[in-house]
Amino acid sequence: MKNIITLIILVMTLNSCAEKVVINREIDTTEYGKMLLGAQSFDQFQKEPYKDWYNESYKIYPTDKPTIESLKKAKINSYNITVFLGTWCEDSHRNFPRLIKILDETKFPKNKLLIIAVNRKKQSPNGEEVKYNITKVPTIILEKYGKEIGRITEEPETGYIEKDLLNIIKK
Repeated sequence: MKNIITLIILVMTLNSCAEKVVINREIDTTEYGKMLLGAQSFDQFQKEPYKDWYNESYKIYPTDKPTIESLKKAKINSYNITVFLGTWCEDSHRNFPRLIKILDETKFPKNKLLIIAVNRKKQSPNGEEVKYNITKVPTIILEKYGKEIGRITEEPETGYIEKDLLNIIKK
């Protein structure tokens, strides 16, 4: 009986210490208004005030079709992608929806994409930015087998996210 009570107390203690993962955190600041923080799901970008800039940038971006086909052949779907963005950042407003359009056209599995929103200091509630040394947003990171193989920081070098992604994969 004593062992059972000890076991119950141990389980209760471990449960109270377990880290809870919060997704879709949103804050409302007096200085900057609404802002997403931490891990996010896609549906957050279909809510106000994010959906206007998200949908507009997604809609108007003309993807490079030959590069999209090359990404499919290069098996972009075998990679994991982590994106750090700021919902307050103009570069994120432009490039995050473009990335999603590219991934939609390559049929990239959404479960292989991690979206982390940061504040103006480039910080997230769980500190993921430290592991990836994030200094600018958006930052798009490609990983394979848990190892970073390349990143796009703020603006793509070629001017096209899909071309930069292909260049990273072909390294």
